[in-house]
Amino acid sequence: MAAKFGTSGLRGLVGELDDGTAAAHVVAFLRHLKSAGAVAEGDPVYFGQDLRPSSAEIAAQCMAAAEDEKLEPVDCGALPTPALAAWAIARGAASIMVTGSHIPADRNGVKFYRPDGEIDKGDEAAISARVGDIDRAAMRWTPHHRPADASAAALSAFVARYEGFLAEGCLAGKRIGVYEHSTVIRDLLAGILAPSGAEIVPVGRSDVFVPVDTEAVSDQARARIRAWTKRYSLDALVSADGDADRPLIADERGEVVRGDVLGLLVARLLGADVAVTPVTSNSGIESRLDAKVVRTRVGSPFVIAAMISARDAGAEKVVGFEANGGLLTASPFTFGKAQLPALPTRDCVLPVLCTLAVSLGAGQPLSTFVEGLGLPVAVSGRIEDFPTEKGKNLVAVLTAEAGRRAQFLDGIGEVGGLDTTDGLRMTLADGRILHLRPSGNAPEMRIYAEAATEEDAESLVAEMAPRISGWQD
Repeated sequence: MAAKFGTSGLRGLVGELDDGTAAAHVVAFLRHLKSAGAVAEGDPVYFGQDLRPSSAEIAAQCMAAAEDEKLEPVDCGALPTPALAAWAIARGAASIMVTGSHIPADRNGVKFYRPDGEIDKGDEAAISARVGDIDRAAMRWTPHHRPADASAAALSAFVARYEGFLAEGCLAGKRIGVYEHSTVIRDLLAGILAPSGAEIVPVGRSDVFVPVDTEAVSDQARARIRAWTKRYSLDALVSADGDADRPLIADERGEVVRGDVLGLLVARLLGADVAVTPVTSNSGIESRLDAKVVRTRVGSPFVIAAMISARDAGAEKVVGFEANGGLLTASPFTFGKAQLPALPTRDCVLPVLCTLAVSLGAGQPLSTFVEGLGLPVAVSGRIEDFPTEKGKNLVAVLTAEAGRRAQFLDGIGEVGGLDTTDGLRMTLADGRILHLRPSGNAPEMRIYAEAATEEDAESLVAEMAPRISGWQD
């Protein structure tokens, strides 16, 4: 499968990107921006990367491509994607992040940002239309000149963005674990949390890239988190995926809190009047928010488009969030002493700070606070190495053919309603929800389930797994 745009940026195997393909897409992106008058020759373009082994080489190729387009590449080094985006947006400049986010190290990706924020689906189509005319073999390996280095300044600005959000000493006496693994934010989280007065306990640092999917945390990772939480008597544990645009938070029992729950907490704490979230987020969100809730397909471009529409229609406090926990803002927000400019790309830090503020800051265990929301229990899983086209066929057949659908769900329940916004979301007659969706980033089938109890939700995912794996076109 060749590199292609997924739910968030260009994705593919390393060999499908470092052969000049990533650099060719950078050329196509910059030519697209030049044709739109968004950048001009001599303008800076900021580059960042995550910590996976292939990122440095791909980033060098991409910076060489920018140089050949007569723009000025600026190297921001290894830093969180939201840090790169915030730095570039504040300077009215384009930026490019080399990252595969949460996917395994044999894969990578590239995220593109216009001077005003993340590209949309129209931009993706324009880039794809141009890239076919670019000679990948002609792409150079490194820039002719050493790019300017803005890494320290960009990192400092990102930490400063959140100064004053948590009141001084508000978490004194609390123990917060930071699961460092190979996330690019691992050396920043302690500094961001330091003013709270919490004792920071670093765990799980790795020199080998660890693919942490915050939407489908592996059983192994969950077991390690529970063990660390118990061993170090933690009140909470925080982390992020590879490029730090998705948070991971566990409560005092070591149980991971779903990302859409984190988004709900942020929207409530910040007093949002519009909250945009994909159809995969918990179905109980609407009834637990005063804000208008807008549902979209999965992927930050769809969330951002709906956020911008809400803002342009007059909404003053617009947030977006995904089931993976990534939090986006289309409006400026003030909380505590912090003034946060809009950041219309996924960020892991704001959900972490808001969650700690509303639970531990109020002297309440995180698990108690989450349980008090009374949301339906939602769980998710995935079938790896499941070809995307096979997944699309499964969804198409189950959507169109009631007989095949009934056979597929035999012994599970009858379908009371269908939602085809993204994949196939089935509401069963007993109120349980089952949602099947091919991943846009890797050859995987995603499974989402909601039920009254965790046991029922997990059982639904477990029953689906062998049926999906054994699917015959």
